[in-house]
Amino acid sequence: MRTLPRPVLVLVAAAALVASAAAQTANTHPVSGRRFAPVMGYQGADWLERAERIDEEAPDVAIDLLNLRKGAAVADIGAGSGYMTVRLARRVGPEGRVYANDLQPQMLDLLKRRLSHDHISNVVLVQGAVDDPKLPAASVDLELMVDVYHELSQPQAMLRRLRDALKPGGRLVLLEYRKEDPAIPIRPEHKMSVAEAKMELEAEGFDLTAVNESLPRQHLLIFTVKP
Repeated sequence: MRTLPRPVLVLVAAAALVASAAAQTANTHPVSGRRFAPVMGYQGADWLERAERIDEEAPDVAIDLLNLRKGAAVADIGAGSGYMTVRLARRVGPEGRVYANDLQPQMLDLLKRRLSHDHISNVVLVQGAVDDPKLPAASVDLELMVDVYHELSQPQAMLRRLRDALKPGGRLVLLEYRKEDPAIPIRPEHKMSVAEAKMELEAEGFDLTAVNESLPRQHLLIFTVKP
């Protein structure tokens, strides 16, 4: 077996270190240094529908806190199988509209079947991209991301397009498991602190205008566009 000269070995090792550092940098936020979590595949849709979610996340209470009006236009970003979408659709009523956005066509297929079964007709399915929710400009009063933002692989580009899709005075709301509480049984990369969210979103033209900690395990963080 031929042994490479030492200078070549040194160069190979250096190149490997550079590649490793680049890969790590690509998976971390440039402002906060937070490591991005992997996206949950459609194979995990059953977990989104688990019975324990009522106690762990109090989804109806969360929607109460949004103070949605009838006729509002809202976007469920990372809608998955539609756990929150159907709740939002009922809150805004038939005269309102919900854009249910997801990356995975399989998730949207599950949601389409759910909407048909529940006879819900005020939801528009939108397949987005990792850097673009594919929402019309100035189209929504509220954008909601429930346990989703921490999985975005290109959060800066996504936030810019989410900002463009908000109507004047619109709100972007994040629900994220509290990283500040080590007792919450979620992997660290699937949690966020208030400080991380504030730092990352304010760097992209948002203001953190309200923090609500009344949910069992999640922050409810309300952002508006900076004037």
